[in-house]
Amino acid sequence: MSKPKNVVNGIDPIQEFPVEGLSRWGDIKHLIPVSKEKWRQLIRDGYAPPVTRLGIRCSFQSNREILRWLSDPLNYRAKTEGVDTSSEGLGPA
Repeated sequence: MSKPKNVVNGIDPIQEFPVEGLSRWGDIKHLIPVSKEKWRQLIRDGYAPPVTRLGIRCSFQSNREILRWLSDPLNYRAKTEGVDTSSEGLGPA
C-alpha cells in the first residue's frame, strides 16, 4: 500500500498546517498542487483565497481559507465581502 503523495516520513503537512494565522507563498507552496503563476490567476479570478497586502512586496493569505481551498479546490469560491480588490499602487496586474 503506497502513501499519499504529500506524506513524508509519516507526517502529513496538511495536518501539521496551523488553522489560525497568515501565510506567505513560501509557507504554502509545498501544499498547493499548482505553480505560483497559476495560483495568482486562481486568486485573481476568485477560485483561491484572497491575498491581504501589507505593502507592495508583502502579501499574506488566511490559513483558514487555504485549508478550506485544500478541502475542496474545485468548488471553492473566495468570499468577497470586505476584501479590497483595488490594485492602486500595485502596478499592472
